[in-house]
Amino acid sequence: MSVATRVSGVEFGRETTPGQRPTALLDRAVADDFERRYLLPNMRTTTVKAPTQLLDVGGQHFAYRRFGEGSGNPLLCLQHFTGTLDNWDPAVIDPLAAEREVILFDNAGVGRSSGTVPNTIAGMTTHVFAFLDGLGITTCDVLGYSLGGMIAQQMAQDRPSIVRRMLLVGTAPRGGEDIMHLEKPVLATPLHDPTLKGYQVLQKIFFAPTPSSQAAGAAFIARLAQRTEDRDPVSGPGVAAAQIAAFRDWERYTGERFADLRKIQQPTLVVNGVHDEMIPVRNSYWLSENLPNAVLLVYPDSGHGSLFQFHESFTRQVTAFLSGAIP
Repeated sequence: MSVATRVSGVEFGRETTPGQRPTALLDRAVADDFERRYLLPNMRTTTVKAPTQLLDVGGQHFAYRRFGEGSGNPLLCLQHFTGTLDNWDPAVIDPLAAEREVILFDNAGVGRSSGTVPNTIAGMTTHVFAFLDGLGITTCDVLGYSLGGMIAQQMAQDRPSIVRRMLLVGTAPRGGEDIMHLEKPVLATPLHDPTLKGYQVLQKIFFAPTPSSQAAGAAFIARLAQRTEDRDPVSGPGVAAAQIAAFRDWERYTGERFADLRKIQQPTLVVNGVHDEMIPVRNSYWLSENLPNAVLLVYPDSGHGSLFQFHESFTRQVTAFLSGAIP
């Protein structure tokens, strides 16, 4: 008997007294639907509850959270500038985990992962490969957000067989422009505002300065605060400095600009907010113009955190893309 066949003492899908039809008898399909819609979501491991695990690879410890179910390929999630496992929005990750396994990952030197943060995207990518090899994963889909999107591109270039489909969100190609220049007044002002505490800074810099976008930002930081135990340490100045150095290196290129993108054959969904001040949307246009198999999705009234502001639309689009419904 499945978990859905007994709720509040009523058995679904079979007669409880031989020869009598019970008043609450439901067919098997209804019981299965009840289980899928109401019971299983409460039993699943979620972004808020997933335990942090450590994987040792040659003396290097990688922190990660792995959960979800379904027949889809594993989805590796690569985080933004200074972000940790705790910066993933449950409203984005939990719907995706309903149909596949998701793997949230702290790169070297971030969160509870040991080691030093590399100062190049290529160096960060080598740690991702070591982590996936340690888990025995030979192919996966990749959600790369901001900094993570640059690592995803490097993965597709360095070891194409390991990436099936890519999601590049709020990110830039090598040779892109205005990548995380935190000295710009529009970013520097909130970053140095002493009245903004913790996640309140993200509300200001990830979301557009409109009432609707800021309201979405407030809802986003409230969701991040739901996890109260087993949290990562906050990234410090050393993490930020190394990642900023990686951004500056990523802006430089040799040879023909964007030529490397044309070699990436994986189907790719490029996503951004039209008002992204951290990695402006023109970088997403360049990605979609030069990646041979890319689809571009740009959200209105939103910034760097467009996937969090429009999380219902985003997860629908991602689910369709990963299933192949979107080429």
